[in-house]
Amino acid sequence: MEIRTVHAAEITETVKKLYMDMNYFIGEDILCALQSAQQTESSPIGKSVLSQLIENNRIAAEEEIPICQDTGMAVLFIEYGQQVVIDGGSFEDAVQEGVRRAYTEGYLRKSVVTDPVFDRINTKDNTPAILYTTIVPGDQIRITAGCKGFGSENMSSVKMLTPSAGIDGVKAFILDTVRYAGPNPCPPIVVGVGIGGTFEKAAMLAKKATLRPINTKNEDPRYAALEDELLSAINRMGFGPAGLGGDCTALGVNIETFPTHIAGMPVAVNICCHAARHQSAVI
Repeated sequence: MEIRTVHAAEITETVKKLYMDMNYFIGEDILCALQSAQQTESSPIGKSVLSQLIENNRIAAEEEIPICQDTGMAVLFIEYGQQVVIDGGSFEDAVQEGVRRAYTEGYLRKSVVTDPVFDRINTKDNTPAILYTTIVPGDQIRITAGCKGFGSENMSSVKMLTPSAGIDGVKAFILDTVRYAGPNPCPPIVVGVGIGGTFEKAAMLAKKATLRPINTKNEDPRYAALEDELLSAINRMGFGPAGLGGDCTALGVNIETFPTHIAGMPVAVNICCHAARHQSAVI
């Protein structure tokens, strides 16, 4: 088995570029969904809001300035090839340095505080980022990165359903969470859903689901159909763009699942604003 060496500086530069790009350039999947929604929106105010969002995204890209002032907290899902060795530093340090440089050199708002309850002192570079790392076969490192603003993060929820709740219980919890969120998460939203595993695994799956392009579907046709059903139900709620009323409350619903215990059925809902910033790279 041949070992491949990757220099820490390459990881840092890759992460830096991911975070600067995702804050300046809207994802093609989101842009297409916004443009499609703008064409079909029946509310004049909703149509105007969608037009403004599209224009905002154009200006952000042209001038390379953030799409939104809340440039979020950095979250990365990493598939780390077991044949890779890092030279010139640790992998963790290299990733954190990439986030640090992106937020300082890219003029992105620093929103992370040192202590969640007492001190709450700004770290001044938006670190530490949150890393979820999986060791996989191979000699590559695949990084899927996102930055999560907290207007939408605060509207997210986890519930430990029991199997007796069934599919109706799952749907009711997801829809109730979105209904309670209302206009707060800056609709149109992307809804990430995690089902299965344990308490924390369901939440991680929901976060991962928000980073999946909305023009893709769950590989299981049952969950793919559930994604479509939930999206239609959410859009019938009528919150509309910016919560001002209309047809487009959500751009997409993404579901990720994992095996779970015979006695449980954890469900997590992670709501994401219309920017839905995410980028991927392979080293």
